[in-house]
Amino acid sequence: MLKWAQTALSRRSLLGAGIASIGATTIGTSKTAAQETHGNHAAAAKPESAAAVPSHQSAHGAMMTVGTVDDERNGFHPTKILTDWYTGTVADLPDGRKLRTFEITAEDKEIEIAPGVMFPAWTYNGRVPGPALRATEGERLRIVFRNFGSHPHSMHFHGIHSARMDGVPGAGMIAPGEEYVYEFDARPFGCHLYHCHALPLARHIHKGMYGLFVIDPDPARHPDNVEVAKSRLHGSPENAEWQELAMIMNAFDTNFDGENEFYACNTIAHCYAKEPIKIEKGRPVRVYLVNVTEFDPINSFHLHGNFFDYFDQGTTLTPTLRTVDIIMQCQAQRGILEFTYKEHEVGLYMFHAHQSEFTELGWMGMFDVVETLS
Repeated sequence: MLKWAQTALSRRSLLGAGIASIGATTIGTSKTAAQETHGNHAAAAKPESAAAVPSHQSAHGAMMTVGTVDDERNGFHPTKILTDWYTGTVADLPDGRKLRTFEITAEDKEIEIAPGVMFPAWTYNGRVPGPALRATEGERLRIVFRNFGSHPHSMHFHGIHSARMDGVPGAGMIAPGEEYVYEFDARPFGCHLYHCHALPLARHIHKGMYGLFVIDPDPARHPDNVEVAKSRLHGSPENAEWQELAMIMNAFDTNFDGENEFYACNTIAHCYAKEPIKIEKGRPVRVYLVNVTEFDPINSFHLHGNFFDYFDQGTTLTPTLRTVDIIMQCQAQRGILEFTYKEHEVGLYMFHAHQSEFTELGWMGMFDVVETLS
């Protein structure tokens, strides 16, 4: 009997009841939870007829969150996160190399992950995901980490470094109020990530302590593929031709039962469905994609109306998969997607996880392909 009751009260049945309740409340009243919390949501919270829903929001049966998130209160905007690379400060070392320094703080912060849904996050630099760090192969990296949070935290980098810099207990784990400096060489080039490695690990990752860590290839080290290396080198003329996007697939267990209620790309459920990502038709697109979803074994990325080349881990200059339209990633797996809309007509092209449940609970968006960006 107990087992049956636990099954009957699974998060999916509870969530279904919650969605039905929210729907009834939206139809029967003029306010949503988001409006009650934030006054500037009044316009978005008005009841909408099916005809009033923008056409692109009906693409998946209009199954998406109602209202808007207060990005200003959150202190970060999902559209800006796409291109907000943190390159730190650069100085010259005696050996002629560059020293690149990043400053990162851990802090507790309540964030809004869907309209009216607040989540008690643990953050790097006040945002989820944390800042997208970007460096160049061969540089010396120095990361000054300060813990302003309420729990012990660390930064564990997926890269090559000494044991002292691993960000695990006894090697860079610090208590609240403490500071630690991680220092190592930027290698190998690729699409990586960093995250807290404090225990329990699932809790620290799920609460928001993760971020993208990109090391660009040094073209001088890759004479056999120098043009491709130049195209990935941030700030180069060749790189400026690309439209590069930082995308982290994540999810949130809002009732802390070990199962997720909301799924997203860059934290806010359905953010890119409501505010499609503008893409200039004639320029190629490069997506740095990382999966940090907790409590589900895999996540996925599917692109509508197009195919892409995929560089698993981003550690090669030639694709590991060619001409595919979907890839799967386990937690911490990452890679680079490259594609173009040059031969396409303008319009809205969907992308999403190909687990339908994830899509309907927040992980779905649109590319708005236009002739030129204004």
